[in-house]
Amino acid sequence: MRRLLRGLPLIPLLLANLMLWGTLVFLGGFVKLLTFGAARRRVILGMAWLAERWVITNDFLFDTFLSTRWDVDGFETLRHDGHYLVISNHLSWIDIFALCRVLHGHAPFIRFFLKHALIWFPIVGQACWSLEFPFMRRYSPEYLAAHPEKRGRDLETTRIACRRYRDIPVTIANFVEGTRFTRAKHAEQQSPYRYLLRPRVGGVGFVLASMAEQLDAVYDVTIVYPAHEDATILSFVLNRVPRVIVRGRRLDVPREFYDDAITQPGPERERFKGWIEAIWREKDAQIASLVESSTSA
Repeated sequence: MRRLLRGLPLIPLLLANLMLWGTLVFLGGFVKLLTFGAARRRVILGMAWLAERWVITNDFLFDTFLSTRWDVDGFETLRHDGHYLVISNHLSWIDIFALCRVLHGHAPFIRFFLKHALIWFPIVGQACWSLEFPFMRRYSPEYLAAHPEKRGRDLETTRIACRRYRDIPVTIANFVEGTRFTRAKHAEQQSPYRYLLRPRVGGVGFVLASMAEQLDAVYDVTIVYPAHEDATILSFVLNRVPRVIVRGRRLDVPREFYDDAITQPGPERERFKGWIEAIWREKDAQIASLVESSTSA
């Protein structure tokens, strides 16, 4: 009960923080529409600066009202003026706050691939639109069978976003599983991993192919909520997630994967898929080790 009472005041403060900085970023989006070239770049960087104030205030509120312990390692060599691709497992909406926290001060402001429906979410969707987040439309196989002209639209959205990111420092985050992990999804997929869903390589491949010359590094991030696999954003803000573990490592990406060939069916794509699956096996083993060590501690 004491933990709950400590976390309760956090919810209205987080909403107020979102409304303040989200509204300012959204208004900046209208200014962006009126600018071009170097002026447009300055406006985008200014909006990213505003978004980082949102991150800073969130972290201050988390540290003030929550007793959550953050165990973070592996992000020391990033630069704030770089271009990075971050791939991560996905457990909860908490992941977004976790990635913002561990990357702030080390890397440029992060952009996520978002479901298109979120563009209509008040303040959040409009702020993300202003910051040029890529919004993806997820079509079912049945819909694509009836509308084949829609096939590949998400990948084209990725390509357009990456072209825009060439001129600004950016961290592009991709939750490679494409959805949040649950035991039900794990069973439905018959996933070969213990703690992960099967990886989807399409989005990662298009970022690598589109930003081959601009990317400074690719980072693999592993997020774990020990003893709380089903952690939700509500349980987090109510102070029921005692520990968050985040590990980062720089990946050695073979040069052959910075090529359009990995975005098309063929042997190159199969090799790329095998490379991602190997990373996922290592990640699964790492999560098992972190969970075991946390349980025995």
